Parts: sequence; C-alpha cells; structure tokens
Amino acid sequence: MAGASFPDFVEQVSLIDHHVHGAFHADGDEARFQNSLNEGNNQPLTNPEDTYNTQIGLAIRRWCSGILDLPRHASPAEYWSRRSELAELEVSRRMTRAAGVSDWLIDTGLTTADYLGPAGMADVSGGRTHEIVRLEVVAESLIQEIANPADYVEEFGQRLQNLTLSAVGVKTVLAYRAGFDQNLSRPTPAAVTEAARRWQDNLGTGMNTKLTDVTLIAHGIHAAVSMKLPLQFHVGFGDRDLDLHKTNPLYLLDFLRSPEVRDTPIMLLHCYPFEREAGYLAHAFENVYIDVGLAVNFTGSRSPDLVARSFELAPFTKILYSSDAFGPAELHYLGARLWRNAVTKVVGGWIDDDWSEADARRIVQLVAHDNARRVYALP
Repeated sequence: MAGASFPDFVEQVSLIDHHVHGAFHADGDEARFQNSLNEGNNQPLTNPEDTYNTQIGLAIRRWCSGILDLPRHASPAEYWSRRSELAELEVSRRMTRAAGVSDWLIDTGLTTADYLGPAGMADVSGGRTHEIVRLEVVAESLIQEIANPADYVEEFGQRLQNLTLSAVGVKTVLAYRAGFDQNLSRPTPAAVTEAARRWQDNLGTGMNTKLTDVTLIAHGIHAAVSMKLPLQFHVGFGDRDLDLHKTNPLYLLDFLRSPEVRDTPIMLLHCYPFEREAGYLAHAFENVYIDVGLAVNFTGSRSPDLVARSFELAPFTKILYSSDAFGPAELHYLGARLWRNAVTKVVGGWIDDDWSEADARRIVQLVAHDNARRVYALP
C-alpha cells in the first residue's frame, strides 16, 4: 500500500471490528429485515417498509446492492428479491468478506439460534473472532443456579474468571438497565449479598430474570475492573429501553476518577449523540477509548460529519473502529464501507493544508486496527 493513493490506502486497510454481534444465518421474511434497520424500536414496526426511507435504508441500496450483483440504488423490491434468491447465509458470506475485517470482537450476550456465533462468523467471513463477555448475562445465569445468595460474591468472581480465560474483554449494558446517573462505587460484600437475596426472592415470585439492581451491576463492573481486561460500556444511541439522557458518558466521571479504575481500559461504545463528550473523556483520562460504531450505519450519508466530530478532541491513539452490526450482514459491511468513505473524505480533506499524508496514513492505521490490537492484546 506504500505507493497507493490515499483513497486506495484507506480502501485496502484492514479493520478490527472491536464491537459487533453475529449476522443472521437462518432465512427470514422481509419484515424481519426491515425491522432490523430500526435500532430504536424493539417491537415489530407497524409499517416496517418505512425503514427503506431512512438514511440507513438508502445507504444499503447504494452501497450493498453491488455485493449482491445489483446496480447501485436498486429498488427495495429488486433488492429484497435478489437477497431472497441468494439466501441469508450467502448474503452473510458476501457482506462480511467484503467488509475487509480481519478480526471480529463479538459480544456474545445476544447470541440466539437465528444468529451466527463466533465460530459461524469466522467461517462465513474468513476472519478471526474473539469473545466479549457480557457481565449482566453472567449474573443472570448465576442467580438461577446458586442455592445461597451468600455465595454470590465468590461465585460471580470465579465464573467471570473462568469465562474470560478465552475472551479478550467484557461489556456492561448499565445504560439499558439503570443509566449512568448512579453510584458506581464498589459495593460491600454484605450489600451484594443482600441485593442477591432480594433478586432471588423476586425471581421466586415470577419476576423477569433481567438484572436491573445497580448494586449487583456495580459489583460486576468492579469485578471486571479488578481483572484489568478492557471494559466496554454501551453509551448513547440504542433502542427505546434506555433513557437516552441518562447515557451521557459525563455521568461516569466519578467512576473514572476512582484510582482503582485507572489501569483498566474503558471502552465507550457508539457514543452518538454524545461523541463530543466521549471525546473529552478520552482526552482527559488515559484509560478511556471511544468509537462511533452503530451510528455510522444509521446516519448514512451524514456519517462523515459524525466521524469528523470523533476526530476532534480524542487522541488518535484512543479511537477505534466498530460497526455494532447485528442481524443483517449488510450492517457488517456497511459499517466498514461508510467508515472508509468518511475517512477518505474527512481525513483526505485535511492532507497538505493541515496534515501530512504520512501522518494521515499512520493515524488511519491506528484507528483501523493498531489501537484495538494493542488494547485487547490480540495476536
């Protein structure tokens, strides 16, 4: 790539997708596909065809059509017909291989029968896969298996230790379960035991197993912090289960100021519409990293502005690439495609007037793969 033009260099640079989920492997109907293009609504859409008339819907027809041997801007009907003809697994194979991703760091907290797991993703994509363990899933499994809540503290630590032997990081969905405007200091063992007892008692009355108790979530976070593995936080944009205003990462300031957190990489995922707040935190705290995955897909033709904002204040050694793709493999490809487009436009526009091309290439490599490889200690 040394002699290639800057756009060609960006096109060829390999990516590490440091936060992603499995692609579909089982065929489904068009409504499933359409619903998957709406991140905010976690219920079946009344008019699922409306998702074609969005930034992401237009971006798929522009950038993914060619992967399916269609002309760019194929109509929704043409696109769905060709997609159905190929079948889901072939679509997943084509899209993931076209993304130019060498490594996928997969959050296995959403694994179900319809989605490819790490082994399946490695097979269809031809890339390497690595697991990210979701803390709340560990807790939800444990609480149903232990007989005595007094054993929760020790058992959680041991289980997390065992699960992360083959994982490269952990993740919390505190944003969905309680928001960030909480006391996230390390709870005492007695407080954790009492919270586990309450949760177990509530489960006995038929309550949902979903973990929402902040004491237990904080316990999981601090158990992960003690292991010094990269700890991912969902930040900002997501489905309507979360209260968006409570996912501003500035609420995490007290947590980040804690001395015991200082040596643990804190990975702020997605960040939109708080990408500038997240950039400040990456600037102010040496252990904080950011990405703008997920929103790049959903902002479509506006994604260059989002990528540009993520490049404002955060050190370039603290920015990573991710797609947060889940379900249709178009999202695994489109995240990479739109990121490359944005970097070519934004960073390419800075060359000569503000940046040297050598610096631009070095920074693109940092964000594309070097930062993730270093932070997650990937081979």
